[in-house]
Order: sequence, then C-alpha cells, then structure tokens
Amino acid sequence: MQIFNLNDYKKGWFIGNFEPTLLKTKFFEVSIQTYKKGEFVHPHTHKIATEYNVVIEGSMSVQGNLLKKNDIFILHPNEKTDPVYHEDCTLLIVKVPSAPNDKYLLPSSD
Repeated sequence: MQIFNLNDYKKGWFIGNFEPTLLKTKFFEVSIQTYKKGEFVHPHTHKIATEYNVVIEGSMSVQGNLLKKNDIFILHPNEKTDPVYHEDCTLLIVKVPSAPNDKYLLPSSD
C-alpha cells in the first residue's frame, strides 16, 4: 500500500498529464477541490475538455442553476464556468481529456 496526501498536489488535481501526479495520463484529470462560501473563482471556459463535477458537500450555482450535495453537472467545451458558492463546498472534478493549459478566462460580471 502507498499513502499520499491531497495537500501535496496543486489545487487538488492528483491525476492527469501534469506534475506532481499519482498517475500521469493524457486521457483524464481528477481533482477534489474545496471552496469557501462566497469565494470568487474567475469565470472561465475550456475549449478542449469536458468537465464532470459532483457536489460532495455544500451548495453552489453555475450558470444560474442551484446545485447541492449529490448533484452532478457536466460542462462541455466552450460552456461558461461561473461558480457562486452559497456554502462551503467540496467538489469531485473529472476533466476529459487531460489538457492542463485549457483554461480561458472570461469577462467577470463583477
């Protein structure tokens, strides 16, 4: 058995085509991320990757849709990611394929 700690990886990303990683693969990325209530994440999009998200804890909105514990939402390429965290949140995120530089900032409405 091997034991690792999520805090040793960048922003919770622990599988993908980047370093450090537990499994280097170009096929997908996996992350566990936590956000505080009201934390700002700049609106962005991905041009290549599809992002599969599971709300593990908390509640949030994306594209005006309220999402809560156990909700799953998929963001396809070119869809806007504009999260608003109503509570502290934990997300499981899988991106397909692994495309580490596939993040494009969008104008903020703030």
